[in-house]
Amino acid sequence: MTRPHLGITLGDPAGIGPEIVARALASGALSDLGRMRLYGHAELFARAAADAGIAMPPDGDAAGSGSDFTFAAVTDEPVPADFRMGQPSAFTGRVAAAAVEAAARDALAGKIDAVVTAPLAKSALRSAGITHPGHTEFLAELSGVDSVAMMFVAPGLRVTLATIHIPLADVARTLTPELLGEIVRLTREALITRAGIPDPSVAVLGLNPHAGEGGLFGDEEARIVEPAVRAAAARGWRVTGPHSADSFFLRQAGEHDAVIALYHDQGLIPVKLLSEGRAVNVTLGLPFVRTSVDHGTAFDIAGKGTASAASLVEAVRLAAA
Repeated sequence: MTRPHLGITLGDPAGIGPEIVARALASGALSDLGRMRLYGHAELFARAAADAGIAMPPDGDAAGSGSDFTFAAVTDEPVPADFRMGQPSAFTGRVAAAAVEAAARDALAGKIDAVVTAPLAKSALRSAGITHPGHTEFLAELSGVDSVAMMFVAPGLRVTLATIHIPLADVARTLTPELLGEIVRLTREALITRAGIPDPSVAVLGLNPHAGEGGLFGDEEARIVEPAVRAAAARGWRVTGPHSADSFFLRQAGEHDAVIALYHDQGLIPVKLLSEGRAVNVTLGLPFVRTSVDHGTAFDIAGKGTASAASLVEAVRLAAA
């Protein structure tokens, strides 16, 4: 069996991305998962590698280096004199964006089989003139696709977000039966093709307290969720909802193959509480596999050697599967 060739972007170099990648390599946890190509700033990763006690991976062609671990320098921009760990800037935003672009380009060209991303900072991207709010939207544009979704995978739990990086005040007017139907389709397709579940069960949460309580607390369930669920059922899909979000994850999550949450925190709070730091972010709808950690840049602890690499290891493991 051919070993997968995975691309790992190092994220914002002022955050914990470089150090968790270096620590994962040093631990040996990635050794049996495939070949790895790292994308980032060479000088800054060399510092992280030295701190972790490993040699800097050699430069090598993504398609054919003989080494299991190689490095792709995505920019030759010098490290500014005022660079500090824990302090994002336009420079760190440019480096992070260049790594994403290079890895996506190699994935689209078939030079690597999947992309695993360490966290970047949206504020640094904005300082660098990049308006995408995160990896998901950035990769969608680079890949030329219009429809993507963010799914979080943890043991016994898969949660797809219907909306991602938008203000809570905009959620209700962003949701439509058509949008929700597309999220259902992407979720179901991933369960069939990636998880090997031929007839998956998908649950859709409600937006309002107690899923609207029959219209007493809002009509979004009747206007948006119920039509989307009916349309899915008409296609022969096993989709149910709206379910009340407050009690769903403890009582019913294990009865379904995936859950669709309607906004960011509705899905991510239970995922992060229940996954014990081992959830993986998966982008649905891209022409290649992309996984990521379930956490951010953690600027407050960057460079201190205390960040856990557990989610990164799980992201690599899932990408290699």
